Amino acid sequence: MSVEEADEDRLYSDPDLVQFYDLENECGDDFDFCLRLAQGARSVLDLGCGTGQLAAALSPGRAVVGVDPAGAMLDVARARPGGNDVAWIEADAREVRLDRAFDLIVLTGHAFQVFLTPADRKAVLETIARHLAPHGRFIFDSRNPALERWRSWTPEQSMRVVAHPRFGDVEAWNDVRQDPATGIVTYETFYRMREAGRTLSARSQIAFPPREEIETLMGEVGLVADKWLGDWRGAPYAPSMREIIPIGRLR
Repeated sequence: MSVEEADEDRLYSDPDLVQFYDLENECGDDFDFCLRLAQGARSVLDLGCGTGQLAAALSPGRAVVGVDPAGAMLDVARARPGGNDVAWIEADAREVRLDRAFDLIVLTGHAFQVFLTPADRKAVLETIARHLAPHGRFIFDSRNPALERWRSWTPEQSMRVVAHPRFGDVEAWNDVRQDPATGIVTYETFYRMREAGRTLSARSQIAFPPREEIETLMGEVGLVADKWLGDWRGAPYAPSMREIIPIGRLR
């Protein structure tokens, strides 16, 4: 998935690290926005569904499929309340083909940014186009590169304490570097569990494509945005906004 084929991202594949995911990613404005957007949709495809918080919440009254390449994340998804009501599929969003169409396709949590090259990003957009019903809609998010938010992912600025139900207060922090040639950001995540006498770590990579590239790639696979939002509260996109969020359909 990377320009230099990266090691498997342990942040999502290692069960010891996955247990921190929900603790650090509480449901927020994106969660609420997607629940509202799904009103009237009978079927939803959640690409990059992770631990399944959103997919499970969307499942009452509709058919929901959650796709993620990380088996450890899907183990958590299956065990959560409502997990039995979702069809979970371990697969890569660039390649999965389900031979069915959906009223709504979501790709949230900045999962779009794990696709590190234009070819990768086009492949996942092609997956969206192939699975979208004629009347269907899609939505995804990507951080605005103009704000360079990775610059704050340093040990000093990212130090925090995560309350773990078994290990108590766990010290957590990140470190980061950016490749100026590719724009790819590599960041490391650390969890120091003093009671257990160990530190867990993972190395991750993400890209920050600009809106113009995203729009071009969408057009190449037959997608068009009806709206571009700049945050999950519904504000329109502007160059100073934190997010790039297209809401669209088949062209």
